[in-house]
Amino acid sequence: MATHKNTGTEPGNPGTEPGNTGTEPATGAARAVGSDDYALSRVPRDKRLGFWTMLLQWLAQSGSISQFTLGATIGVGMTFGDAFLAFTLGAVILEVVIFAIGLAGMREGLATPLLTRWAGFGRNGSALVSLVISVSLVGWFGVQNTIFGDSVSALVGGPSWLWCVAAGVGITVLVIFGFTYMAVFAKIVTPLFFAMVAWSVTDALSDHSLSELINSPAPGETIPLAVAATAIAGGFMTGAIVSPEMTRYNRKGSHVFLQSASSMILSEYIVGLTGVLLGHMVGSGQVSQIVLSTSGVFGVLVVLMSTAKINDWNLYGSSLGVVNFFQVVFGKRLHRGAVTIALGVAGTLLSAVGMMTHFTDFLSVLGVAIPPVGGIIVAEYWVVRRMRAPLDATREAGTLPASSPTWVPMSLVIWVAAFCVGKFYDGGIPALNSLLTAFVLYCVLGLAGWIRTYGTTALDDTTEPAPAATGTAPVGAP
Repeated sequence: MATHKNTGTEPGNPGTEPGNTGTEPATGAARAVGSDDYALSRVPRDKRLGFWTMLLQWLAQSGSISQFTLGATIGVGMTFGDAFLAFTLGAVILEVVIFAIGLAGMREGLATPLLTRWAGFGRNGSALVSLVISVSLVGWFGVQNTIFGDSVSALVGGPSWLWCVAAGVGITVLVIFGFTYMAVFAKIVTPLFFAMVAWSVTDALSDHSLSELINSPAPGETIPLAVAATAIAGGFMTGAIVSPEMTRYNRKGSHVFLQSASSMILSEYIVGLTGVLLGHMVGSGQVSQIVLSTSGVFGVLVVLMSTAKINDWNLYGSSLGVVNFFQVVFGKRLHRGAVTIALGVAGTLLSAVGMMTHFTDFLSVLGVAIPPVGGIIVAEYWVVRRMRAPLDATREAGTLPASSPTWVPMSLVIWVAAFCVGKFYDGGIPALNSLLTAFVLYCVLGLAGWIRTYGTTALDDTTEPAPAATGTAPVGAP
């Protein structure tokens, strides 16, 4: 397992902010807003995290009661064999997307918003990408926080708004301090969650024949394979597109593949298919009480912590997008920790007053708008490669290119066209339709020479220095 590494920047010692030049001391004000987490720079090679630390971060994304519920819902309308095919299709789609985009993030040490400056969109286009991603992720943070508060209120009593505030504050504080503290939280929560769930599910299934449940017919109305695969792959597609937020901390491409594939296996085949069996057992998708009722107060606490562990990524990804957006549009270098506070307060308050549930349709539309971004990134970075040369030239030094293209108008046209396909074409999986449309169009037009950049913008386009923050060594880094 990974152990703590002393880098000479322990709390209380003079330190520098990750991503800064190393010349600015951490200030008292900066300490109040946590870590900037390389929001506008590459993650240095010596700050990457080890295999097991990153694996637990990936597995934490699989630890959710909602995945059991999804499996049970699918199980009500499908045989176990058909559900296996649906989960296989969904897992393969997601893994291909995650690996293609996540590997680019690992190679460059860049999160999705910053990566898009040299991977299809240019400087100004990256601001639009950042805005869409940030609004979507902070919106889902609020929605998940509402679900969290309602669930706790139903289980232990008390007003829902109070639990929304408690959860929102807790997650915001965690995310303020950045990726490495989120990794520590994953190390604690992930093993506890799966141990508790394994015990609860085993107890629930012990009185039933496993072979009978596997071979039993669907207890409810039939769900077509395409519909089930849409629910499986579409539900996590936005997470796949922003996977560089996590993989930029990886050391090797093989780690990206092994960790993401392990997460897919756990999430789809173990958690999802176990949910299918529970759905066959009770004839309903409402199986969360099976897990919660047999695990007591401790089990409920672990489940709630695991839900928070998933939702922290919504807030984290949103903060990175806002930092990039403000630098491009307003020339302001905001600190990621301070942005996290603002987004966390806004999302928490909106969830506490019940506003976020009214935006789910809008967020679903954004869910179709984000996959084309992934298609364009993959097409430009791995196939067309007209904008990647500056990244290649500066990768070894760990710096960013001195400039980036200002506009790539054809990418925006492709983005809109792909969104329309995903939104208005009824066949297949909407998120996948939009992603593939963007990928194919960009490859064809790019290789034909029709995708051109316009203008060049210097990277250092603001006179404000990058803000400093806490000088802390990566917690849990090997």
